[in-house]
Amino acid sequence: MPYSSRRATLRATLRDRELDALLVTNLLNIRYLTGFTGSNAALLVRAESDGASVFCTDGRYLTQAAEQVPDLERVVERPCDVAMAQRAAKDGARRIGFESGHVTVDALDALTEAAGSAELVRAPGLVEQLRLVKDEAEVDALRMACAAADRALATLVEHGGLREGRTEREIARELEALMLDHGASGPSFETIVATGANSAVPHHRPTDAVVRAGDFVKLDFGALVDGYHSDMTRTLVVGKAADWQRELYELVAAAQAAGRAALVVGTPVSEVDAAARSVIERAGYGEQFLHGLGHGVGLQIHEAPALSKVGGGTLLPGMAVTVEPGVYLAGKGGVRIEDTLVVRAGAPELLTLTTKELVVV
Repeated sequence: MPYSSRRATLRATLRDRELDALLVTNLLNIRYLTGFTGSNAALLVRAESDGASVFCTDGRYLTQAAEQVPDLERVVERPCDVAMAQRAAKDGARRIGFESGHVTVDALDALTEAAGSAELVRAPGLVEQLRLVKDEAEVDALRMACAAADRALATLVEHGGLREGRTEREIARELEALMLDHGASGPSFETIVATGANSAVPHHRPTDAVVRAGDFVKLDFGALVDGYHSDMTRTLVVGKAADWQRELYELVAAAQAAGRAALVVGTPVSEVDAAARSVIERAGYGEQFLHGLGHGVGLQIHEAPALSKVGGGTLLPGMAVTVEPGVYLAGKGGVRIEDTLVVRAGAPELLTLTTKELVVV
């Protein structure tokens, strides 16, 4: 993984901001910059050179840190954030950035005392801004996560896992186990299985509700591989599909196709949402599309950018996003279709490969 090149990009940002160093305390950002996966760490990134940067953890992670962060000076200390603030000040840093979105008021007091005469400067979102655009190592991990989810769903369907009489909980547990069987280290999030009228609840949690003939079954799930999350939703019908179900499904599929087609470099994210939403609004179901079109995905299941009416920014090549329109008819049933894609020059790369044709099992 290109950790040193990521830190090099961050150091250039620090120099532009006239910061001597950045104290990184968010564990996901530390993982992004170093590869460390433990539960306690802080990272001091020095603007002048990578050789001056320092990684801190505690004694539980001596071996792990040596394996995962072999290219930086390693310090064993507690608390790590205070130790790194003291280190930065001792080494002559005058302006020390910190991740203000992840630091509590009490922690800031401790950091201020540790930094002494050095100035602590709020520097929110610097690493998250880098994480917006995925490098090819990250895309490879996302691709594997999506493949694990694709294979799990295929196995579930082939082996009759979606059938009358099964409960939402039983299906969710089997789907999560199958993702592990196909290479995932775990699910990306709590798997959603919603049958019948429950499919009209966007984030329904699985219950003991039983699948019955004629039900929509909505499956929203993802696999975790190397810390990266996939996210997909498919809506199927058990038994025989009614005309209203086919019509609703075709509408959502058309909106989803419009959203995917709008993933063009330079497009404002709000316009991507509008491309899909307008299809549903023209059909008279605008009020039944209850959420944004999609979101970024990576080390977090929900991260920037937000593809929504109020989302800010434009699409950049390498962004990984979901496109997931839905129409939800309360008390009756709902449809959502979701893919994970990577924005590319030309056309987006589709990572979730399960068919989007209506599947009747």
